[in-house]
Amino acid sequence: MADRSFLNWPFFEDHHRALADQLDAWCAKNLPVDHHDVDAACRELVAMLGRDGWLKPTAVDTGNPGPLDVRTLCITRETLARHDGLADFAFAMQGLGTGALSLFGTPEQQQWLAKTRAGKAISAFALSEPRSGSDVANMEMTATRDGDDYLLSGEKTWISNGGIADLYIVFARTGEAPGAKGLSAFIMPGDAKGLTIAERLEVIAPHPLARLAFDKVRVPASALIGKPGDGFRIAMSVLDVFRSTVGAAALGFARRALDESIKRVRQRELFGAPMAELQMVQGHIADMALDVDAAALLIYRAAWTKDMGAARVTREAAMAKLFATDKAQDVIDRAVQLHGGDGVRKGHIVESLYREIRALRIYEGASDVQKVVIARHVLGAG
Repeated sequence: MADRSFLNWPFFEDHHRALADQLDAWCAKNLPVDHHDVDAACRELVAMLGRDGWLKPTAVDTGNPGPLDVRTLCITRETLARHDGLADFAFAMQGLGTGALSLFGTPEQQQWLAKTRAGKAISAFALSEPRSGSDVANMEMTATRDGDDYLLSGEKTWISNGGIADLYIVFARTGEAPGAKGLSAFIMPGDAKGLTIAERLEVIAPHPLARLAFDKVRVPASALIGKPGDGFRIAMSVLDVFRSTVGAAALGFARRALDESIKRVRQRELFGAPMAELQMVQGHIADMALDVDAAALLIYRAAWTKDMGAARVTREAAMAKLFATDKAQDVIDRAVQLHGGDGVRKGHIVESLYREIRALRIYEGASDVQKVVIARHVLGAG
């Protein structure tokens, strides 16, 4: 059983604790799902999560608007990741893919949110390009004004839910100024004419990912989110909310690895005694527990700070994401070592965690990028 004592920390309110208990019970009953057909599994997960109300925190309720509760997002991602990495992915992309609409969308644009919160539409966040991943300001995709419309041309890659999304938030260069100040954000339906799936991308932990091609895709001017040139600010604002939740997913993976390791060392005998009695093994368990708790403190500090009304938590979210994902990799690596051959046997939970964790150190800002972000804030504050 996963350690639940962190829920007693002062970062949380009673409704967060109730959520954690209720979702954990739901996960135990419904997860994991069969991952053989990843696209079908993601569609099933989005539908299940929406049907049972778990997607409601991913976007604003247009009937009763209020800020996104980042602690709820983090608790949900941590809990889902502990049970099924693909379930966490399905939940997370519903939030990331609609974040721009929650924060900056017009009432007309926000009509999509009722569908995504109910699991009746799948969303995607199309930011990265073949030559523009971490360096967003180097974006090459263009959006050219044509009367009352825009024509979008170029490519996006590593797009989560690419190929199955009903809705894409797409960032493109509109040219108001050089670099980051010349980018804009658009809402686009998944069946838009001229939008094609150029390539499906397979990775070590299967998720629906794709490279998208845009050939003069026509969207109305009303598809523009915010003002021309607001794209970079919109993208960074969305990531500011959701970046700490990536750390929460990593935390969920790490907690599961620790739980499995505790079970293993208590049950497995070595040299005539349980592994848990060996001091070296105890040292590994202690290091894992320390990394888990330290990561949780950073994650929920960032989430609490945002929920308390901070305009930006760039520094706190970067610290949480960097530490939690890097340390989760360490925790899971120790779990593999403690499991011996079973730790690398295909289909074993620890083996799947080892594959799942690696991508989290790359997407939504690679670890090295987070170090740059943190350093700039620390040096600037000095």
